[in-house]
Order: sequence, then C-alpha cells, then structure tokens
Amino acid sequence: MSDFQILKKFSISIHPPRAPQIKEVIWNPPLPTWTKGNTDGSANSLSSACGIIFRNCLSDCILCVAENIGTGDAFQAELCGAMRAIEIAHQRNWINFWLETDSKLVVMAFSNDSDVPWNLSNRWFNCKKLLFGMNFVISHIYREGNQCADSLANIGLSLQGLFVWETEFLVRLVKRSLECQALGLFLFEGFGLVPQFFFVFTFLLMKFRG
Repeated sequence: MSDFQILKKFSISIHPPRAPQIKEVIWNPPLPTWTKGNTDGSANSLSSACGIIFRNCLSDCILCVAENIGTGDAFQAELCGAMRAIEIAHQRNWINFWLETDSKLVVMAFSNDSDVPWNLSNRWFNCKKLLFGMNFVISHIYREGNQCADSLANIGLSLQGLFVWETEFLVRLVKRSLECQALGLFLFEGFGLVPQFFFVFTFLLMKFRG
C-alpha cells in the first residue's frame, strides 16, 4: 500500500492489469440427421499433424482420425484437418455437416481464400467444390471445448500417414473429454481437463502392447 501512496504523491499514473475474463465453453451436439466434426492441428520442429473426431446428435463418437502431414506449421495442420474432415464427410455421404475448430484463422479462410497458403490452394478449392452438394456450417470453439480433437492431433505427431478408427479403441483415450462434452459440463477458457501428454503416452503404450 505504501508503494501506491508514493506513486500517487509523485503524480505517477497507475495501470493495474485487468482482471482475467472467464468464459464458459460448452461443446454442443449437432441436430438430428447432422454430423459434427471437430478438428485441430499440431506442429513441432519435426512434423505436423491433424486430428478429427466425428459425432452424431447423441454425442456418440462415430469416427476418429489422426494424420501426420509432414513438415509444416500449426496453421497448415489446422487447414489440413478441416479439408480432411470435409473429404471424409463427402465420401461417407454426410450431406449435413457441421465443422468446428479452435482456429479462428481457419474459420476466416472459408470467407477469404487468400489466407490459404499457395501449396494447399488446389486441395482447398477442391474441398470447397465438394461443399456445393452439402449443407455445411463452420464455427469456432475455444480449445477447452476441443480437447478430443487436440488429443488426436498430438497422437498424429507420433504416427506415419493417415489413421482412421471406427472402433472403441481410440475412444478410450479421449473418454473423459467425451463424457464431459456429452453431458454438457462447463469448461472454462484457460483451464484444461487432462494434460495432453497423458493421451500420447497412453496411445503409445497401447500401440506397443498390441
């Protein structure tokens, strides 16, 4: 308190830091007949990867994807995740498709093609053509509500190429996040549920044992 009094005595203005803003983050399931895909990207000094989880209106996981896409930055990994999700939705005839990501840059890219790196532009435009025959929605969610896809992206860093799971094998790795999101439990921006290294360690352990 005495420090503040001294500053005030010399007419020095004080700019205290703003109180942190706490935002409620809730993952919402899609409407009946719709499929929702949450995507995320991850990158390190060696490679980059994307992760996707597809769920139905009952919040049931129907497909998990992890893909290592080689060298690149996190934004390219996020874009590749979005494109892979659209390609899979089109292949499986999920014509009502809701894409959700924690990257605002990816959401903006759908309205501004110039944001897409040139090396991804051909695939990007091909994916946008696929959307002509689909009912498509894209939205942003904070990373706290996107932990399942984030975990899959981190797993993808340890893989080679594309891996797709339609069984419960991988769902066990993201079980806690899945349950919280399916129950509509509140998450808060700035607070995570489970350290991500836990998912990577568990996946590698199961991989080597199996």
